[in-house]
Amino acid sequence: MNENNAKWYAIHTRSRFEQKVFEGLRGKDLEAFLPRVQVMSRRKDRRKKIHIPMIPGYVFVRSILTPEDYYPIIKTTGVVRIVSFKGKPVPANEEEIASLMILDGTDRTVQNRAYMKKGDRVMIMEGPLKGLVGFYLHHKGKSDRVVVSVDLLKRSVAVEIEDWALEKVSF
Repeated sequence: MNENNAKWYAIHTRSRFEQKVFEGLRGKDLEAFLPRVQVMSRRKDRRKKIHIPMIPGYVFVRSILTPEDYYPIIKTTGVVRIVSFKGKPVPANEEEIASLMILDGTDRTVQNRAYMKKGDRVMIMEGPLKGLVGFYLHHKGKSDRVVVSVDLLKRSVAVEIEDWALEKVSF
């Protein structure tokens, strides 16, 4: 394969199959990339640092996508499809892949979660208010603090909290 013509393509995977797809592609001698980030696990009994996919549901593969490359990629266990536009696979932006490679494996706070908008139900996941459910009001300035309205005894209390301590919930 001519490395100069190879481009990175995003592969959409089955839910929680990122690692299996990554290993499957590597096992076929394909250059694959699974950007991961280090986080603290949320187990009840203990907390430890684990690596999770930075972009859940996606793995990247570098290829010139000849038919000889294409079919082994899409036949890899866990692959749903190659991200395409109008039926034609679209290469990822090289600079974005380079940026993901820099972030890969770091424990920097990489926020990749459900987009929250005013009125969304959220649960506080950390700190003294852990377990409280409220409504997302707004992001406070340029900090990573948000304001959450908590209905308590039929009174609404606005609480300022770090956004990483929230998780969007649906009931």
